[in-house]
Amino acid sequence: MPGTAVRGGLTPQEAKRIAKITQKRTAKSRLRRSIPLIALLIPGIVFVLIFHYLPMFGLVIGFKKYDIFAGANPIDAVFKSPWVGMKNWDALWVKSKFRQAVVNTFIISALKVGICFPLGIILALMINEVRSNIAKKTLQTVMYLPHFISWVVVGALFMNIMGTTGIVNQVIMSLGGEPQKFFMDNRWFRFLLVITSAWKETGWNTIVYLAAIAGIDPELYEAAKIDRANRFQQILHVTLPGIASTVIMMLILRLGGIMDAGFSQILVMYNSTVYKSGDIIGTYIYREGIGKLNWSQGTIVGMFNSVINMILLLGGNWLSRRLTERSIW
Repeated sequence: MPGTAVRGGLTPQEAKRIAKITQKRTAKSRLRRSIPLIALLIPGIVFVLIFHYLPMFGLVIGFKKYDIFAGANPIDAVFKSPWVGMKNWDALWVKSKFRQAVVNTFIISALKVGICFPLGIILALMINEVRSNIAKKTLQTVMYLPHFISWVVVGALFMNIMGTTGIVNQVIMSLGGEPQKFFMDNRWFRFLLVITSAWKETGWNTIVYLAAIAGIDPELYEAAKIDRANRFQQILHVTLPGIASTVIMMLILRLGGIMDAGFSQILVMYNSTVYKSGDIIGTYIYREGIGKLNWSQGTIVGMFNSVINMILLLGGNWLSRRLTERSIW
């Protein structure tokens, strides 16, 4: 009954009030202890707000006939430019070059995910099997180095190797074949993008997997040895299951950026002769939106790109949770 004393001489109402007071004091104490961490977090939050959320205001340009000279400054011009609704999108989608850029983006990204993503896992497994610590660290350093080379240098390097007078064509001609214009041939250009991306980034991608492998309990390997498992069986039944959650997380994140097929890489390597196979959404925005000062269409394409990325990220996370019961959230 209400008001009846409970153990300790307290009524239910008094017990609830004391519990609330205790909870508030605990929350305040936790907040005070977290003040240094919150202070460290504030610069990151400010950075994200200023450089990621604040620029979203510019999305309105995609729904206007933006004229940079319509106002006293570019921001004032946003307000004074007339609204056109979805006309920019309608005018954009009928362009065959844009549709081709969308198709190329998906194809190039799919090739990179299908080829380069597994290579990072395979390379990490191979490095982990090296028993000499000196050799392992040397291999890791050598594999990481290409990541720090700019795409300008990488592009020039491969153009010298695979150009019309490069080493590859010299070998082909010495074998009686005809020299190939790899960087000017739509049949070869996507292949070059995958090869150069794998050479530059595969070693760097092994970092996460090697860290995940290091976290596997050594006793699992000892148990596998007792069961007479060889090295390959240990990789198959201990190492791969041990890093499965990391692999899935990296794959989901990669799917979230699938619309970024490598803007810097392609911008350095492509030319007008390979637009059919190499022009992606990023380079299309750069060429049409910035090069031709068509800000409105460039903005609407960028927004389309971001929406597709978000859908792929959420979809990949949902599918992973349904099929493997592992996901980012």
